[in-house]
Amino acid sequence: MSTETSSPPARRRLPRWATSFGPQIIAALVVGLALGLLAKYTGHTKETPNGLGTTLATLGSSYVALLRAAVVPLIFTAVVSSIANLRAVNNAARLAGQTLLWFAITALISVVIGIGLGVLFQPGAGTDATQPAEYTGSTGSWWAFLTGLVPANFLGLQASSSVAESGAVTTALNFNVLQVLVVAVAVGIAALKVGKQAETFLTFNASALAVIQKVLWWIIRIAPLGTIGLIGNAVAVYGWDTIGSLGKFTLAIYVGLALVLFAVYPALIKAHGLSVRQYFSGAWPAIQLAFVSRSSVGTLPLTQRVTERNLGVPRGYASFAVPLGATTKMDGCAAIYPAIAAIFVAQFFGIDLTLAQYFLIALVSVLGSAATAGTTGAVVMLTLTLSTLGLPLAGVGLLLAVDPILDMGRTAVNVAGQALVPTIVSRRERLLDLDLYNARRTGDPFADDSEQDTVDSVDGAAPNDGISASVAR
Repeated sequence: MSTETSSPPARRRLPRWATSFGPQIIAALVVGLALGLLAKYTGHTKETPNGLGTTLATLGSSYVALLRAAVVPLIFTAVVSSIANLRAVNNAARLAGQTLLWFAITALISVVIGIGLGVLFQPGAGTDATQPAEYTGSTGSWWAFLTGLVPANFLGLQASSSVAESGAVTTALNFNVLQVLVVAVAVGIAALKVGKQAETFLTFNASALAVIQKVLWWIIRIAPLGTIGLIGNAVAVYGWDTIGSLGKFTLAIYVGLALVLFAVYPALIKAHGLSVRQYFSGAWPAIQLAFVSRSSVGTLPLTQRVTERNLGVPRGYASFAVPLGATTKMDGCAAIYPAIAAIFVAQFFGIDLTLAQYFLIALVSVLGSAATAGTTGAVVMLTLTLSTLGLPLAGVGLLLAVDPILDMGRTAVNVAGQALVPTIVSRRERLLDLDLYNARRTGDPFADDSEQDTVDSVDGAAPNDGISASVAR
């Protein structure tokens, strides 16, 4: 009798494409579309919902709620950390002012392009949708927007109550993103003024930011489930004809992104006497990773590395400007997208925008871009823009249905701008290392590392580990 034991059969592993985030999102779009159509053709409506339609609606709204729950702590800790980095920068006030000024200039150019494309493409026209019952026709005002910047409390919380037909009163808490930003800026500046006594607080804030980003990444990882609910509910409620109108909306967004990335940015680079080809060859590794990862924060280590090593921005300044840009410099998410999306929602529900409202879109995009926080920016910024304009929030869920498709291009433009502005400011302040900027590219942003550079790399680990960490996120 043989005493040999047979080895257990090898476990069959799923192919890599099946476990990747991108294919999962595409599969979720297909599944959500199919389930939404099934719910619609089995009788689901807003007035008479069925089980499948209700499940899809709950799944989508629950995912959005998870994202919203992480926004406030993420904005607060990220902004405080960015301000704290000013300690390591010489002539910090001037550099910070120049950085914020160019953030605003490029955001204004981008939002004007977005408004122009929204008017030209008319992406939401012809849908014949009825205004939701909760829409009151309120358009907001400049005064209300400015007074809304004043924090009502530390967390920017606001309570609202509604009365149901049964007479029951429901109270809900909402946050004001701009108020959270104002509080974070004030706390960050105060921490710098306090000095040594604030070291413990700033260390705790940095640790809290890392933890929050990890939790947020877990939320992003379940985005396929949220996508199924969001697109399924949109199809079930609005139908296939309405979803088809998103094709024009998507085209308008990508035309705007292309204009900013391949026309506006090169024009600014050329105006400062720099090579457009060298900028793109230097920043491309970060732009490419941003397109795949769909996270400005996840791409941050690589963005900072190429800004320093390929584009020649001084390390002390880059360590402030690039992280600040990851939370506030969002030409894709905070300028082009909310401008076209707000016009889409207005056209979708048959609401005519006034000239003052177009100006208000530009103002919100320039002042409110810090609310984007590097990951859930488009959702937050769109909600902020629609709320400020008094437009129906019912269109948000419909636009979220194609959000993964749009987010790749938006994040790529965001990261390109986050590398562009420090380069421009360094050039204007005569800090830019032109030899590094004009050096021949090897295709590897870490190819010029020495042994010492490996020790004190951007993220405290080996440079190649910085790339793998970004990809893993």
